[in-house]
Amino acid sequence: MSEASNTVLECRSVVRRFREGDSTLEVLSGVDLVVRPAERLAIIGASGSGKTTLLQIMGGLDEPSDGDVLVNGQTMANIDEAARGALRNRFIGFVYQFHHLLPEFTAVENVAMPLMIRRVTKAEALSQAAELLARVGLGERLDHKPGELSGGERQRAAVARALITRPKIVLADEPTGNLDAGNSEHVLGLMLELNEELKTSLIVVTHDHSIARRMDRVVVLENGKLRNSAGD
Repeated sequence: MSEASNTVLECRSVVRRFREGDSTLEVLSGVDLVVRPAERLAIIGASGSGKTTLLQIMGGLDEPSDGDVLVNGQTMANIDEAARGALRNRFIGFVYQFHHLLPEFTAVENVAMPLMIRRVTKAEALSQAAELLARVGLGERLDHKPGELSGGERQRAAVARALITRPKIVLADEPTGNLDAGNSEHVLGLMLELNEELKTSLIVVTHDHSIARRMDRVVVLENGKLRNSAGD
């Protein structure tokens, strides 16, 4: 297998600077990273170290000041927002600390939405969403809106939405940070199970070392660069 085909995401010398008045703050200072198919990767680091910024750049939600990100071998540099959005929809799923479900839609409609953006028929999208929601234990809650679901149920629906398109990569930013211990374990176990079944790469930003230890590899973001965890 070639190097390109054995890589689902690559950061090449990614730099991100922010203007603060008359000064410039460099949060990322040349990040290099290669993520393999089906790999589970944790990114840890101190609060304010730039972990979320890096995740947003990996997902095409922010642009680096310098450097490039390749998703499934395709560059995100110098493409317009429409092309970047298409790349995201095709290859990337997102799970956040807060579910970001749309309150006016039911659970099954929320989960079906990425498929409908792909122009899958509404009937087929709803059918696939219902099947996946049943897999995550929400088969009886399809027609409930987010406000009628518990915190753990909302986050499980968010995981289903991230995985409905069978993306190459799931980017998760503190995915259990807003849950109690029981729900946290349930959601994490679900993500790991679906990662194994669907062969989707999983990149998790977390401050929780117990979550990090369950990944294949742990990297630390420190002084704007990634290094392997001392435990690796």
